[in-house]
Amino acid sequence: MATLLYRLGHFSVRNRRKVLGAWLIGLVLLGVIAQAAGGETSTEFSIPGTESQEAIDLLTERFPAQSGDSARVVFASTDGAALDPAQLSAFSTELADLPEAVGASDPSTTGAISPDGDIAFSTVQYAVDAISVSEEAYESLIMLAEGFETEGIQVELGGGVVSAHSQAEPASSELIGLAVAVVVLLFAFGSVIAMGLPLITALIGLGIGLMGITLLSAFVDLSETAPVLATMIGLAVGIDYALFIVTRHRQNLADGLDVEESAARANATAGGAVVFAGMTVVIAIGGLAVVGIPFLTVMGLAAAATVFIAVLVAISLLPALLGFAGHNIDKVTLPGMKARTSSAGEKTLGTKWAEKVTEHPVISLVGGLLVMLLLAVPTLSLRLGSPDDGTQPEGNTMREAYDLLAEGFGPGFNGPLTVVVDLTAAGDRAEAATAVATAIEADPGIDSVSPASLNEAGDTAVISAIPTSGPADKATEDTVHRLRGDGLQDVEAETGAAVALTGSTASNIDISDKMLSALPVFMILVVDLTLILLMVVFRSIVVPIKAAIAILLSIASSFGVLVAVFQWGWLKDLIGLETTVPIISFLPLLMFAILFGLSMDYEVFIMTRIREEYAKTGKARESVLTGLGASARVISAAAIIMVSVFGSFVLGDDPTIKMFGIGLSAAVLLDATVVRMVIVPAVMTLFGDRAWWYPTWLDRITPNVDVEGEQLMHSLEATEDDGDESTDDDNRILVGV
Repeated sequence: MATLLYRLGHFSVRNRRKVLGAWLIGLVLLGVIAQAAGGETSTEFSIPGTESQEAIDLLTERFPAQSGDSARVVFASTDGAALDPAQLSAFSTELADLPEAVGASDPSTTGAISPDGDIAFSTVQYAVDAISVSEEAYESLIMLAEGFETEGIQVELGGGVVSAHSQAEPASSELIGLAVAVVVLLFAFGSVIAMGLPLITALIGLGIGLMGITLLSAFVDLSETAPVLATMIGLAVGIDYALFIVTRHRQNLADGLDVEESAARANATAGGAVVFAGMTVVIAIGGLAVVGIPFLTVMGLAAAATVFIAVLVAISLLPALLGFAGHNIDKVTLPGMKARTSSAGEKTLGTKWAEKVTEHPVISLVGGLLVMLLLAVPTLSLRLGSPDDGTQPEGNTMREAYDLLAEGFGPGFNGPLTVVVDLTAAGDRAEAATAVATAIEADPGIDSVSPASLNEAGDTAVISAIPTSGPADKATEDTVHRLRGDGLQDVEAETGAAVALTGSTASNIDISDKMLSALPVFMILVVDLTLILLMVVFRSIVVPIKAAIAILLSIASSFGVLVAVFQWGWLKDLIGLETTVPIISFLPLLMFAILFGLSMDYEVFIMTRIREEYAKTGKARESVLTGLGASARVISAAAIIMVSVFGSFVLGDDPTIKMFGIGLSAAVLLDATVVRMVIVPAVMTLFGDRAWWYPTWLDRITPNVDVEGEQLMHSLEATEDDGDESTDDDNRILVGV
């Protein structure tokens, strides 16, 4: 691989105009095609094999009028007077005539008026899912609802249709991450040109990735979270991968190499580590396909594709840009700054820190483990779920509708359970449907139950049950599990009816249960992959085991931070969180996959330097000092950039995006500081030479991937020792020219 990257580096520098032109043309063409395809992300997704999805499928087949999504129009008196039932009836008649609507409930006849008479609602039913409701039909709903507002009446909107068509927040938070990246890169390099190269390549790679996601969304259902997630990951890894290669290139220039040879060697060494680290991220996130959840698979593949593009850009476009920069890469500096390049043997801050850790390895290891384990304690209280409209910012119409309904009808009203009753095998179908409704109403977790509604064939009934607790409450989850367990078994046996619970609340519970059951299997898969890959790269038993434990510590501690902030409410006001919420159901799986890859980045870049030095000197402690000293600055800069990019997304309103931002930034911060700067050097010092023990029989069957280009560099150094003329000939052979 190193030889191939070495040749690619030479090719990109020599053909830099063609390489740059090809990437820019590809970006423009993909953008034009993506826009022409007109793809859109979706808030809808299915979970095959769950009870809620089976109930939805049954409704679609037998009761299409009940299978679509709905919008809720909430009316509230602002002067304390009771609402006029006749006026509400007139409103519902107009709502029923909306484009694409199949009907609207009349609050005066359905009992949808609060006991005090000051809050009411009408449900506008559509025959299709929320995302399939046209924008024109949604705008008609908005305009009509606004027309209902008169003096003394407040009108707010909620429901699936409104949620699906609400405008996404402006994509400006990543600009803050970019601004921080500029500052960090300036301090890391001391050069404006060196700072700009990682940003240029990251933005081009991210642009191609997002255009690809837009194009993909025209053919498959893609979650609205996918582009934001891809932006977070693509921007962070794009900058970091370029940072590693540019750092090595500048060191090569400082050692006296010409621009083309320096870029080629940087591509063969640091570029090899980039390829390996990037592919582990791609494999880990792409591995979400084994979970068997379609929307999560597509989301993971979209993010993995963005990382793959970032790798391609780093090893092909970046060398071309290094060729354009030439020896001027360090010439443009800001006042008071100078270009920084660590020279061989220089005693850096990282080296000084490593000396302190290696002098007291036991204390350092115990201290590092205590910090990580204490932060991981809240993970024991982890509860999965989905944020509801109650987490929207104040002033948002969905939040206002949610609060009004909770005030007028109780907390459970915002999370009704849709009970689907298959009456095919029932004797007296009407009586069976009534018996099911009575049994559900008898459950202590149910506040009220609507009369059963039968389809035209009379073989399917739909019942709406209102829990006593809110949609995201643990009590509601217990109610659903109880009803699905023993709660309805007797009535099903007596009547012959088959009962299934669905609706957004039940679906979210099903998603959480499936995600939770899939997490251990996925973790085992990822950890096993870690062990195998690192054994191949480092030819060690201790290093892979240490890395796997370190990754688990980083993830457990970041989950603990998430639970403390989002479930326990610590610092929630500081991040703009309206109320405590459960951890979004698919976040642990996605975070585990992403953090596995990001942790592998730092593991590879630090351990390859330590291994390279140990191979030269055979001195365990000295190799730790040299390896950490050479890597600390670039790892710290990379971590600060990642934390800044991820952390900037906390500024948005969406709790899901806030969770990803805090979880990923906390994990990267802890991994780059406590794990890489304390635990890793302490462990490597304690094991000494034994850290690099590897069975001879296993060494013979393990392929040699030469990630850091060690063999290539030895070959190049050997030819240099033979004289300039032989060096040129041998380099021509390596480059393939």
